[in-house]
Amino acid sequence: MNNIKHTLNIVLLLTLSAAIYPAIKAFRSHEKKIKRNGSLADLIGNTPLLRIKSLSEATGCEIYAKMELCNPGGSAKDRIALAIIEDFEKKGMIRRGKGDIIFEGTSGSTGISFAMLCKAFGYTAHICLPNDTSQDKLNLLKMYGAEIEKVKPASIVDPDQYVNAAKKGAKDIASSSSDINAVFADQFENDCNWKIHYSTTAPEIWEQVNHKLDYFITGSGTGGTLAGCSMFFKEKSSSIKSVLADPQGSGLFNRVKFGIMYDQVEREGTRRRHQVDTLVEGIGLNRITHNFAKGEPFIDDAERVLDEEALKMARYLNENEGLFLGSSSCVNAVAATRIALTKANKGDTIVFVACDSGTRHVSKFWKHALDYDYTSDLREVVNCK
Repeated sequence: MNNIKHTLNIVLLLTLSAAIYPAIKAFRSHEKKIKRNGSLADLIGNTPLLRIKSLSEATGCEIYAKMELCNPGGSAKDRIALAIIEDFEKKGMIRRGKGDIIFEGTSGSTGISFAMLCKAFGYTAHICLPNDTSQDKLNLLKMYGAEIEKVKPASIVDPDQYVNAAKKGAKDIASSSSDINAVFADQFENDCNWKIHYSTTAPEIWEQVNHKLDYFITGSGTGGTLAGCSMFFKEKSSSIKSVLADPQGSGLFNRVKFGIMYDQVEREGTRRRHQVDTLVEGIGLNRITHNFAKGEPFIDDAERVLDEEALKMARYLNENEGLFLGSSSCVNAVAATRIALTKANKGDTIVFVACDSGTRHVSKFWKHALDYDYTSDLREVVNCK
């Protein structure tokens, strides 16, 4: 009898072991996959893709947001800042921990990314920006210890325009007898920009949508995200449509739709004033950058988005999704929704870029967004009756 009980116990033990072995193996496999990051830079990229339920259900399409706001610096600009810094380091132009200075001209987000990484790597970030940049962005730059140089909003021909000011600052130090190295990041013209989106952002999206993508939508500031991603997706399938989301006051919409950037009287460089009249920061331009030019052959369409539409979308997504998005993200969301309602087929997969959160737009964009009452009519939000 004891032998029978002993045998039964052994059989039971073996049965239980066989049953739980796959679970133990899976747990150990998952444990090995847990990544332990060694630096802040390791957290950049591999951002999540979020299905926007309210937009998807209302349009019949599958609309997703590439959550670039989940990068450690809070925006897609972390990718290009890291790529540019590493390129300078490979060329021996800057040295970590030596006080070398990285100059950049930016409307805010790129400056924040550079300031964060400069703090982590032992560089100094010198950021030139328009004096109407939101206070929220200025506060972040200060927290990261960046040197801030405010200049008046102006066209690119003005020597004091923020990009030109950054270029001059780097040149002055580089030509001096100082032991400190200085470089100009030049995000608008730097090939590192579009290349990092081609090699990281686009492949991430491609895998996240399981190789099923019909429309990719984003705005253009430097043009790097639009260019790099559009090039990648066209290589995967010529049927994937890349769409520019452009704010009011920008000339890029006309460039894509009609091949004409602007009327001659509006050409940037003929009027010495702020060219893009919009609450939206970070996207929209009245000149062709090198990065935009690289991607232009791969852009299929454009949607112009008014400030009012972006502000209403901010309220809509906040109310329905709990999302607190920045201005350029809302412009992209409007364009994605309008495409879904007017041009896409039911069931199409649409991805737009959620560039940054509303936390750096509280005092400017969101201050105006709160003036609008929430409306549940999505067609009214995107002006698509």
